[in-house]
Amino acid sequence: MAQGLEKAYERLVAVAVAALHEREPGRLWPSLSGALTELCGGEAAIHKLDDWSEHSGTVGAAPGAAARELGRLPEADLGLLRAGYPFARHYARRPGRAPVSAHRAAGGGWRGSATARLLGAVLDVDHVLGVPLPGSSAPITGCLVFRSGTDFTDDHLTMAARAQPLMEAVERQRLLLEEWRRSLAPAGASSDERAADCALTPRETAVLLLLAEALTADAVGRRLGISARTVHKHVENIYRKLGTRDRIGTLLRAQRLGLVGVPGRG
Repeated sequence: MAQGLEKAYERLVAVAVAALHEREPGRLWPSLSGALTELCGGEAAIHKLDDWSEHSGTVGAAPGAAARELGRLPEADLGLLRAGYPFARHYARRPGRAPVSAHRAAGGGWRGSATARLLGAVLDVDHVLGVPLPGSSAPITGCLVFRSGTDFTDDHLTMAARAQPLMEAVERQRLLLEEWRRSLAPAGASSDERAADCALTPRETAVLLLLAEALTADAVGRRLGISARTVHKHVENIYRKLGTRDRIGTLLRAQRLGLVGVPGRG
């Protein structure tokens, strides 16, 4: 593997770790997709965390020229990007979620497609790499990385596959934090401040939320993509920071502090 790609992967890991300490869910993906762009030899990337369908869904991008250009697109053109051609069709036909380029998925039909023409005109790119979240079934979700010139290489695809578990971990974190905010509304606007007051990191907050669902350490680990041993370390930190000794006492204190909801209320 090229040394430059390994360094890019190290940066992606660092970004993913930093993302897991980010308290604002909306900031998780822009930084991660920017690092993924570098890792895969791309020039720009978008992330779409809902259905790859032309009819609905938000298309996000890391801050920069690509994001500005995407923001200027009319609805009809934006629909082409939402549809994720040819990846939605490609992944619907097979259970695997291995990264693949548009040219490899669609063959000669890619260059003549409306999506390829749009990307050439707007972003001046020729090729797209689909990097879906490994756990997505229906709808298919994930990132699209763009580049000009030659197609993505086998090394780029290999590195993209290595990035998928990191992407999944960040997405699980985002979903938990957003669900947490919704569950504590209307007090949710200050819920992350309360966690910060208790010195809980966003990762520890995510573990606390899953403990409130009565999940075992093994189950929490599966949800977050980490080992049960790592879960136990997070739990020990939570006990120490909340001044508790067991799960029941921890959840009762978390409820009093407004960190988790009270069962049966609201």
